[in-house]
Amino acid sequence: MSHGWKVTVIVVAVAAMVSTPLVWLMNGPDGGQFIGASVQAAVGIVALLWAILQHPQRQPQDRVSQTGVAHAEDGGTAHTGIKRPGGRGRGAATARRTGKATARGRHSSAGTGIDHG
Repeated sequence: MSHGWKVTVIVVAVAAMVSTPLVWLMNGPDGGQFIGASVQAAVGIVALLWAILQHPQRQPQDRVSQTGVAHAEDGGTAHTGIKRPGGRGRGAATARRTGKATARGRHSSAGTGIDHG
């Protein structure tokens, strides 16, 4: 479960546990209202516990290390790390000891490490 959904479930659970049962119990409940308030509070507690005990989703991890040498010429591109065009991708990205990247010529590019371009 993502963090956003976890927070949402927790807020709704707390609201369910507090809102209606509190109103019913403050106005002198009859038997049906007391049972309804108890059931609603129990469902809120179960939802709260369920949300708290959920493990976070595993995010992918991009890793690169000890890459070789890359050369680009005449408009080419060389990259010895991780490419995430437009910043796309989730999770961690780690680049260690990447190789050398060189670019020669017009419109050529080279990079090492993590490229969000």
